[in-house]
Amino acid sequence: MPRPIRATIGGLTLAVALTACGSAEGITPPSTTAPTAVQKRVDQPPADAAEVPLRTDRPRQPAGTLVSGGPAAPYNYAPTAMYDGGRYRIWWCSQLPDVGVPGDDVLTSSADSLTTPFPYGTAVLHGIGVGFDGEHTCDPSVIKINGVYYLYYTGAASDGDDLVNSIGLAVSGDGVHWQRRPDPIVSPSMDRLRPNKYGVGQPSVLHLDGWFYLMFTDTTGLAANTAGAAQFVLRSPDPTFATSVQALTPNGFRDVAGTKTQRSLSVANAFSADWMWVDALGAFAIAHEVDGKGTVISFWDKDFTMHPYQDVVVGGPWQEGPGLVRRADGHAPASAEDPCGRVPLDVVRATGDAGHGPTDLRLFGIDIANADGCKTLATAEGVAMPSPDRMIVMVFGGRLVKIERRSVSAQIAVKVLDEPVPGLDSLPVVALIKAGTPAVHAPNRPYAFLLDGKLWPVGAGAVQANSSPVTETTDEDWDARPKGGDLSAFRGN
Repeated sequence: MPRPIRATIGGLTLAVALTACGSAEGITPPSTTAPTAVQKRVDQPPADAAEVPLRTDRPRQPAGTLVSGGPAAPYNYAPTAMYDGGRYRIWWCSQLPDVGVPGDDVLTSSADSLTTPFPYGTAVLHGIGVGFDGEHTCDPSVIKINGVYYLYYTGAASDGDDLVNSIGLAVSGDGVHWQRRPDPIVSPSMDRLRPNKYGVGQPSVLHLDGWFYLMFTDTTGLAANTAGAAQFVLRSPDPTFATSVQALTPNGFRDVAGTKTQRSLSVANAFSADWMWVDALGAFAIAHEVDGKGTVISFWDKDFTMHPYQDVVVGGPWQEGPGLVRRADGHAPASAEDPCGRVPLDVVRATGDAGHGPTDLRLFGIDIANADGCKTLATAEGVAMPSPDRMIVMVFGGRLVKIERRSVSAQIAVKVLDEPVPGLDSLPVVALIKAGTPAVHAPNRPYAFLLDGKLWPVGAGAVQANSSPVTETTDEDWDARPKGGDLSAFRGN
């Protein structure tokens, strides 16, 4: 695949022409440094007094290459990683011989741990010679909601054409076999043409309070800088972004007619970024690379009105944008040791370039050690606690799921508190899981409680602890049933 010259972020340099599905960011790898907390990037003003400093510890340095397509893969970069079903799964951009047409492929692999190398990846999405993504499929971002995997990616029909990149969507029941939509869901806004002709791509998706939040690069966006660097945000309850779309503007989220709308606010001065929602902080965390530092993680409040915390840096060499290790819904994984006070920040990123493009995907990490979660409703998502009627309730999307057995709540929630947080009685109850509530399961779908005719996905441990009778059905029947809410992501079930 042709590799472009990329723009340097953090003391910006001018971007030059970018080919299809190419990268758009800095390439100078800094020397290895220990991950540490910093105030702000060098290209930003000093930290505001309102930005809380985050204490970090337990830096994790790579033991070697984590995942690749094997000796036949000339490059490996742009990963998306999740903890799902008790395993870690990674999808990334590479190219394997004899797979579709020559061009970028999306590969995947999985393993029980992040501390040992993954098996070589296999191609699960590739160009087929026709369509907007006929030659290249790259920059994957994957989440799983209600048993369905959604893969957002950069697609390109060919090399060399200006503004050829756009964002596509594929869906899957297992994360391996994908059905792609025939048309892109996001195209360049064409607000302003710049020397950087990359277009739109490098998507990152997460799910929060019923909304799919999509962050992406658009070098034609109004608020992009002269190099085309910017990260824009759209959201919709519809994963295809065909209906009820809202765009983030300087005045907050506003209804728009479609995804090709003016890009008036950027949340990060960067290319190839990844993000997640951190429940224990009540904040978005955006990860992107900065020359001389490594992966900078900056924070936004839920309404994108302020930076509630100072930046954190995961130092070390890099060659391309990072992939945060996230839950299946795109949230930060809970610390097994202290889900209220600790937040693990692990990133997978390319660290070398042998002449064919970024490669050598390695894991770097650090912990936030002074999170103040579980003390307010805003930082108690996925946390369970006792209710006045001697049952357990769990905060879920600004509502409550009531659970009769404490042992069941321990299989679902990130933590079960001994005392309720203030304001708990202000939230409505959306579901009640009684002992013996029936469950449904399919060969390639998760277990799910059947509540008022809707499926609520959970792990097998919750079904067992609840003494629930299980009805086995087909994948097709499972998919066709109405869904309530996905309770499986909190513990990676």
